[in-house]
Amino acid sequence: MAESIQAPDRAQHRIVVPTSVPMVSLLGSRDELLQVVESAFPDVDVLVRGNEISLGGAPSSLALVERLLDELIAVVRTGQGLTPEAVERSIAMVRARTAERPADVLTLNILSNRGRTIRPRTLNQKRYVDAIDQHTVVFGLGPAGTGKTYLAVAKAVQALQAKQVTRIVLTRPAVEAGERLGFLPGTLSEKIDPYLRPLYDALHDMMDPASIPRLMTEGTIEVAPLAYMRGRTLNDAFIILDEAQNTSPEQMKMFLTRLGFGSRMVVTGDTTQVDLPAGTSSGLIIVQGILEGIADVHFCRLTSHDVVRHKLVGEIVDAYSRFDASRPPSRPQPDPRPHRSGRR
Repeated sequence: MAESIQAPDRAQHRIVVPTSVPMVSLLGSRDELLQVVESAFPDVDVLVRGNEISLGGAPSSLALVERLLDELIAVVRTGQGLTPEAVERSIAMVRARTAERPADVLTLNILSNRGRTIRPRTLNQKRYVDAIDQHTVVFGLGPAGTGKTYLAVAKAVQALQAKQVTRIVLTRPAVEAGERLGFLPGTLSEKIDPYLRPLYDALHDMMDPASIPRLMTEGTIEVAPLAYMRGRTLNDAFIILDEAQNTSPEQMKMFLTRLGFGSRMVVTGDTTQVDLPAGTSSGLIIVQGILEGIADVHFCRLTSHDVVRHKLVGEIVDAYSRFDASRPPSRPQPDPRPHRSGRR
């Protein structure tokens, strides 16, 4: 419950926190969460007495803080804990005056496994997982650490468990799978496995690790290089193409046309990290101009604000973006690999 007293340039609000909400969960140990709010709104005075929070300051700022506290109370009432990062993201959403409630974003559970719950942490991540539910083909574009692949795999496992699909297909392009891989020891499978390891890691986070080998043997889960997709039609499957910035336009077309009845596709990638040889266009960059606007195909774009790794990762992404924007366009560089002639 909130009460307010208005003045021309200053207002006061009083919020009564329900007794079912522990104040330590709302304000944090040693008030660490409250300090995040106070730092974000230095023009607002906050006074806590028991389960009452008194606010004083400019009416516009007070309205934001009041909405923020209402959202945080709603999160705590679900039994979910708050972190400083979650409060900061809630502040950003409140300031942006988004139609979506921060509480709805922070409490959307995708999957639970071994006491761990996977959920979106930012507004764009929620829009991303919502788009996967609503569209047949979804492109998740954004920098490293924004959860593109992890959330896609979580939605795939969720769909499999709900029997919406009968199998999961995870694939990646094995960049430089020609000459350079030939110098690596081991079989072809052992050479390609490092490229697919991030997909295996995500699966192990979301499923019983002991069940994964059996599901792979049965064909319920398939993790394979992109080249293995050629010539196939994938029905009743949840298909994920990861690191799609490293596909050629021809590979991208080949992958998208594997779509069969009852299937869904998620394509993820970061167009700022293309590892293709010089002179080779990225299929992920080109496909945006080809498919944008087609019904049931959706492009989700995540930014450095959606990075859920260490805070510094987002700052690093922004710094590189500024650096790249300041550089003149570079000329295509010759391929440094030796060329082999057809003659001896």
